[in-house]
Amino acid sequence: MRHVIVGSGVAGITAAIELARRDAGEILVYGAEPYPYYYRPRLPYFLAGEIPQEQLYVHPASWYEQRGIQLFPGTAVARLEPDQKRIVLADGRSVPYDRLLLATGGLSFIPPFEGIGQRGVFSLRTLDDALAIREYAGRCQQAVVIGGGLLGLEAARALGRLGLDVTVLEHAPYLLPRQLDAQGAALLQGMIEAMGLHVAVRADTQSIPGNGEARGVLLKDGRQFPAQLVLIATGVRSNIQLAAAAGLAVDRGVVVDASMATSAPDIYAAGDVASFQGRSWGIIPVALAQAAVAAANMAGTPERYQEVTPTNTLKIAGIDLLSVGTVQPEGKGFHELRASSPAGRRYVKLVLERDRLVGAIVIGDRALGRKLEPLVIERARMSLKEAEALLAGL
Repeated sequence: MRHVIVGSGVAGITAAIELARRDAGEILVYGAEPYPYYYRPRLPYFLAGEIPQEQLYVHPASWYEQRGIQLFPGTAVARLEPDQKRIVLADGRSVPYDRLLLATGGLSFIPPFEGIGQRGVFSLRTLDDALAIREYAGRCQQAVVIGGGLLGLEAARALGRLGLDVTVLEHAPYLLPRQLDAQGAALLQGMIEAMGLHVAVRADTQSIPGNGEARGVLLKDGRQFPAQLVLIATGVRSNIQLAAAAGLAVDRGVVVDASMATSAPDIYAAGDVASFQGRSWGIIPVALAQAAVAAANMAGTPERYQEVTPTNTLKIAGIDLLSVGTVQPEGKGFHELRASSPAGRRYVKLVLERDRLVGAIVIGDRALGRKLEPLVIERARMSLKEAEALLAGL
C-alpha cells in the first residue's frame, strides 16, 4: 500500500508518523518548501533573533528515515489526477498512490490594498518569509503590522525586538476580536503598549503609499502611519487550488466527512486545508486530531473525527493569555462571569451553559489557565456558585 501525502506541515507530518506507527506501508511526503518540517509558531521567535534556525526543526531528516517515511522537500505538486490515482510533480514526474492525503495547509490572506506589490510589504507564513523580513528589516526604522490577531501581535513584538518602531493596526474595535472580549482586550492593549509598541484600532487600511518601496499605511479615515516595512497579518485561507482544479468538492476548504475523506475516492484531507461541517479552524490542535483520524482511515482502521475545542494562546514578553472554547456566546442559556485583579494585571472570564464550563479567557495567570483549559475541553460541570467562588479568589 502506497500512501502519498501532499504537504509537509503539521498535518502532513503527523499523518505520516501515525501511518508509520501503524506499519501501513510505503509513505511518501511531498513538500513545496525546501526544509524539513518546522514548528511554524516559532517563526516570530526566529524572526526576533531569539532562537537559531535549527531550533525550528522538529526532527532531523534521519529521524524520518528510521521510521520509513520518505521526505521530498522542495518538491512542488503541479496537479492531482484522481481518475488515474496519481499526482504530477512540477518537474513533470508522475507519482502513483493507493491513498492520498491533502495537507497543503493555508496561505496568507492578502487583501487587495493598493500598493501591496511594492518592496517592503510582507506576510509571515513560511521560513522563507521570516528570512526575507529579517534581512529587509535591517534597513528600516519603522514598521506597521496590519492585523491585530495572534500572529500580528507576535510578529509586531519580533519586529520591535529587531529595533524597529512598530505600530499595530486592527480594523475591529479591539485586539484579538476572535479570542477576547472588549474588557480583556483593553488589558492586553495596555500590556502591548507598555512594551513600546503602538496600537490603533478601528483602523481600516486604504492603501500602502510608496514609489516601488513601501512608505507607510494610509487608512480610510485619513490617518497615516509612516513605515519602511509593512507586514500583513490579516488571516489565512485554505490552500485549495490543487483540490479545486482536480474537481474535488470545496467550500472554505476541501470538504471532508468525519473520516476525513474528500469527495474523491481514496483521497483524504486534514489540517488548515480541510473543511469539516463548513468550518476550517486553522489551529494546530485541530490539525493534529484530523491528521490522526485521516491516517487511521487510510490504514484501514475506521475512525471518526470529533470536533476539537478551539484553544488559542499568546506568549510574548511575559504576557500569558489563554482563550479556550466559547468566549463570545450567542443566544440564550449562557452565563458570563468576569473578574480582574485590583492591580489590573489579571483578567478572567468564564462562560457557563447549563451548569457546564464551555469557555474561558485568562490573562496574566498561567496556573489558572492550565487548570481551566482541560475543564473547558471536557465541558466540566460547574455551577454558577462554583464559578463565582472561583473568581472571588482573584
